[in-house]
Amino acid sequence: MSLSATPRRLLMALGPLGLVACTGLSPQPTALLDYQPETFDGSAYVHHFAAAPSRTCEAARRALLSQGYVVHPAQADQVSGRKYFQPSAAHHVQLEFRVVCAAEAGAATGTVAFVSGLQDQYVVRKVKESASLGVGGIGSLSLPVEGSMDSMVKIASETVTDKVLYQRFFDLVDDYLARASVPESAASSPTT
Repeated sequence: MSLSATPRRLLMALGPLGLVACTGLSPQPTALLDYQPETFDGSAYVHHFAAAPSRTCEAARRALLSQGYVVHPAQADQVSGRKYFQPSAAHHVQLEFRVVCAAEAGAATGTVAFVSGLQDQYVVRKVKESASLGVGGIGSLSLPVEGSMDSMVKIASETVTDKVLYQRFFDLVDDYLARASVPESAASSPTT
C-alpha cells in the first residue's frame, strides 16, 4: 500500500462523517432586506370622519370604484377592492385596499376608518417540462418530450406604508362624503 493512497482513503472515510456533522447545525436566521421595524404608529392607516360607519364605508367603496378597483361584496362596516397593474410584460402587481369602519366612541355620527394596502408582485417565468413515453408489451421505449410553459411566480408581498397614498385616499373619501345628496339625519328621520 502506498503512502499517497492512505490520505485519500482517510478523506473518503471522514468526508461523509463531516457532512453528517454539518446537518446537525441549526440554520441561522436570514436578515430581512429593507425591513422597517414595527413601531405601531398607525397614523398613516387611521382617519376620523364625521359620518356614520355605513356612510363612511359607502364613500370608501365609491372612492375605490372611481379609481378602477374591483370591489368585493361590501358590507356596511367594511369594504375591500383590488386593482391590477402591469409595469412590463413580465411584471405584474396587485394592490388590495381593505377598509374597516368602526363607530367612534362618544360621538353619535363619528367613524374611525382603518385602511391597509397590500401589494403583491409577480413575474413571468418559463418552466421547462419533460415527459417520457413508454410503450408496453414491446418493451420499454422512452421518448423524451420537452416543452416550456409560462408561469406567474409571486416574488414579493408587503403592506403599503406610503402615507401620501393613504392621505389621498382619505381626501377622496371626504370628497364623496361631502357629495352625499341626503344628509344622514334627514335620511333617518321620518318625513311629514
